[in-house]
Amino acid sequence: MSEKKRKPNRPPKPAKVVMKHAVTAVFFGVMIAGMCFTMIYPIVKLLPNVFSSLLDLGNPDVIWIPVNRSTLSFTAAWRLTMKEGIMTIAKSVGYAAFITLIQIFVSAMVGYAIARVNFPGANLIFVLVLFVFLVPPQALLLSQYIHFQNFWFFGKVYNLIGRPVTLYLLALFGFGVNQSLFIFVFRQFFKNTPKELEEAALIDGCGFNKTYFKVMLPNAKPAIATVAVLGFVWNYGDTYYTGYFDPDGPYLGYILNTTFQSANQQFVTNAIMTWYKLPLANAFAFDAVKQAGALIYMVPLLIFYFITQHWLVENVENAGIVG
Repeated sequence: MSEKKRKPNRPPKPAKVVMKHAVTAVFFGVMIAGMCFTMIYPIVKLLPNVFSSLLDLGNPDVIWIPVNRSTLSFTAAWRLTMKEGIMTIAKSVGYAAFITLIQIFVSAMVGYAIARVNFPGANLIFVLVLFVFLVPPQALLLSQYIHFQNFWFFGKVYNLIGRPVTLYLLALFGFGVNQSLFIFVFRQFFKNTPKELEEAALIDGCGFNKTYFKVMLPNAKPAIATVAVLGFVWNYGDTYYTGYFDPDGPYLGYILNTTFQSANQQFVTNAIMTWYKLPLANAFAFDAVKQAGALIYMVPLLIFYFITQHWLVENVENAGIVG
């Protein structure tokens, strides 16, 4: 029988190398732990407040564990903000999803045209897209507001302020929430896509439109996934465009922003005392109800994140942001 091959004895690593690896591991461990603590601490800190009795708020003896646990903060926040109950959240989510679909459709088409279609002024249009991204939205607000207040359509003038169609038109014209960034993402993705795909489609008899919809767009799934996640999150939490163009709409982010303004503190505390027959509701109660409303607002985002996180993690590096 042949002798088993013995593994060569490896010399031990020098103490200097071992120490270097240990210090590096400790350094990165501390950095990761610090970042996690920074992100998680605000949520952990507010949990004792929102689950505590409103009468115990402000008690210096209560820090982490409430003496009398209660969900009254959530009940009050729901009653203050959810005028239509669960339909308020459903409509807000539906609005964000629909606007995101419009942004994906328009941004992908514009990004493909800038990246792959040779026409005079393509580079200038791309520069203008970047310019819109760099310019604060406040600089464009006045002209947009006047335009939609006197919207010309087939010879007639309409006032679209206060109607949800205004927000849809903004996305359709490429001026939605951070939409210029989405155009940039698609442009970079299509710019780095091999031209052989289009040449093969042309040989198979595909025209321009069929090549785009049947070949190029299905291959842009990484960019679509990235834009879908970012677009939904940003549109769901938008308070700027919704506040100016459709302030009465069912947009949860804007409702929370207006309900829990500092100027409304007295109104909120009086409502809590009246509804729940509390002898006293102070600023701590106002903050607790506000934080409970923020947690309710986060529920759809968390659900959406857990559903789509693998798409974002797998595709963000392939979305064409660099290159």
